Amino acid sequence: MFADRIITHIDHLYTTEETPPLRKGALNRVRVHDDAYIAFKDGLIHQIGMGSHDHLIGEHTILHDGRHSIAVPGLIDSHTHLVHGGTREDEYERLLEGTPYLDILAEGGGIHGTVEKTRKASFEALLQKAFRSLDQMMLHGVTTIEGKSGYGLETKTELKQLHVMKRLNERHPVKIVVTAMGAHAVPKDIDRKTYIESVIADLSTIKRENLASAVDVFCETGVYSITETKRILLAAQKLGFRVKLHADEIDPLGGAGLAVELNASSADHLMAISDQDIMTMSTSDTIANLLPGTSFYLNKEYAPARKMIDQGVAVSISGDYNPGSCPTENFQLIMQLASNKLKMTPTEVLNAVTANAAYHLNLFDKVGSLEVGKRGNVVLMRVPNLSYVFYHFGINHTKDVFIDGLPTVIDQRIIRRKNHE
Repeated sequence: MFADRIITHIDHLYTTEETPPLRKGALNRVRVHDDAYIAFKDGLIHQIGMGSHDHLIGEHTILHDGRHSIAVPGLIDSHTHLVHGGTREDEYERLLEGTPYLDILAEGGGIHGTVEKTRKASFEALLQKAFRSLDQMMLHGVTTIEGKSGYGLETKTELKQLHVMKRLNERHPVKIVVTAMGAHAVPKDIDRKTYIESVIADLSTIKRENLASAVDVFCETGVYSITETKRILLAAQKLGFRVKLHADEIDPLGGAGLAVELNASSADHLMAISDQDIMTMSTSDTIANLLPGTSFYLNKEYAPARKMIDQGVAVSISGDYNPGSCPTENFQLIMQLASNKLKMTPTEVLNAVTANAAYHLNLFDKVGSLEVGKRGNVVLMRVPNLSYVFYHFGINHTKDVFIDGLPTVIDQRIIRRKNHE
């Protein structure tokens, strides 16, 4: 069967050939194909090989030159707060002065400031702002993201954020896996217990309208306690949602342990995780989703990734794009921070932003590795080898991006198609 499109003569192709969750040595292994080709058919990977691809060329096959490039699976940013109103540069100098993030939140800033702007923003304004951010992510090689609500803290605006992401999935080539996060903070204008009841009640509407596949809670001092978090997530599980937690970001409350108890898909942040919970996570398939960009921006300690990996925890890396603690769409910088600050090898980072990220988003049957039958999501980087991506930091190494077998970025320029505008 002839291919629709073939990327030819790729210098080196890197992908895992193992099934996640990848941990310990498996996290540091990839298969490398030299002088490789990738053939696409009907949006899927049709064949991968080395050397001649002549048998796949038909009258209508389009050839794409992959020379002087490496190929990796489409990158997956599995933790973002994509849809929000406004910005928070007014807090930047306070953070530089050492004002704790939770103090800014308690004073009505932080998440509360973004909530106010998001409530005021129109659907179209939020849509266009998020669309531009998705463009930037795609230009850096991201083909799939997880996007959370959480800047409404009221039913109307939470649903507005979720509907924006539903519309983006219809209009932008980057796939969004949507997570409901009404429990991102406790709003200033409502009783705590009343709001928790509201969050739980809203889950039925979200499920009925198919607006999200997972539910997240910010389990942290001054936000939601272990008991409150467990109550919300158990209610979510009863409705069929996958669950995950913002856990042990600032204080070691035991959120990671709760994540394992609930069989959560991931526990995210974990800069303050306890040694006991590292051991607990190592016995589970709950992914430790680490966000080094947040530590960088807030000048906080980094998550103990090396200790986690060495003890058998399955790790992924995400960007945490948001307006207050990680305002960047440059996912390659996040990967470089993971290597330099979390002491992860280039191979570990690649597997952490592909296979393990796909696993905890419940997508590994579709994306996360380059295999026949999976979606044709491929990134070409104009570098001599994988290590160079981390060595030459702070710039965009992406040359071309393919999503569902079609070019979406060529020579760092976005290619628009019908409904993607």
